[in-house]
Amino acid sequence: MSSAEQDTGKVENVSEAAAANGADSTQPTEPVNASAIIHDGQGRYLLHLRDANKPWIWESGCWSLLGGGREPQDRTPLDTVRRELREEAGLTLPCLEPYAVEHVTGADGTRVPIQLFSGRWNGDPTRLSLTEGVMLAWVRPEKFPYMTMLPSTRTLPERHAAEHPAPADESAQAAGAKSMEAPAGTVLNVVGVHLYLERDGQVLLGLRHHDSAYAGGSWHVLAGHCEAEAATACLVREAFEEAGLVIDPADVDLVHTVHMRDQPTSPPRIQLYFRARHWVGTPALREPDKCVAWQWWSAKDLPEPIVRYTRAAIEGIQAGRVYTELGWER
Repeated sequence: MSSAEQDTGKVENVSEAAAANGADSTQPTEPVNASAIIHDGQGRYLLHLRDANKPWIWESGCWSLLGGGREPQDRTPLDTVRRELREEAGLTLPCLEPYAVEHVTGADGTRVPIQLFSGRWNGDPTRLSLTEGVMLAWVRPEKFPYMTMLPSTRTLPERHAAEHPAPADESAQAAGAKSMEAPAGTVLNVVGVHLYLERDGQVLLGLRHHDSAYAGGSWHVLAGHCEAEAATACLVREAFEEAGLVIDPADVDLVHTVHMRDQPTSPPRIQLYFRARHWVGTPALREPDKCVAWQWWSAKDLPEPIVRYTRAAIEGIQAGRVYTELGWER
């Protein structure tokens, strides 16, 4: 099926959708569903993780586009997609442009057209009022192949990205560099986000692949680097991508910060450790090229070898400290 395939809880099957639309059930001519390709103009796309274990919805457990089925009060597909964005995510976009019409094929062979719209937005998805599905996240196209997505769904934002490349001309780069210019003497710090999960006095650690570019063969908490996103959004994204864990950003607390420098010539790093009070799922090896095992370890008897700053952070958390410095000359 094509990507605009939407929640069959709203449209029981495509034949009924066609009939409800007033068309011949074998050849519906007007779109009965509408979806939105939402991007930030800088190469990121807003994706919706749909509920798992619900066989009555299409793309259950997969990343998809926001949108849904046409309802009687919707005069046009544009009305449908605007209503769906409000209902699913509390999102209102003033400018939505028609992008393409795709078709889905039902079990009985009926093909139903789906209207796709494109719109631009650059807000924080963790602040939206999500009422359906699990989460919303900004994702770059190079991440799509490593996510649970239907191939036909993945094709659409990939095609849009190819048709609308992120600004790369010299004038745009110069303007961006000027706006991002830091005061004289400032050194930019890399921000890392780390997931601290504790269960009955044990913490979750992953064994890094021996060929990993960083800390190969060592134990480490689930972690990642912030992109152009909030730290909690990064945490939620990395937890799902690396281990299949679903975490609500409202259920995390910042419990420790490590300000460090590995070498005098290395960029300084700020390592944020967030404790999740609740999560859904069992740790899975979603990126086996990076992590080969997940295991719970006693916080008082950590394994070796372990990443130095992770040991320092866990010991600090256990002692009730909120801050650690490593690698700085005093």
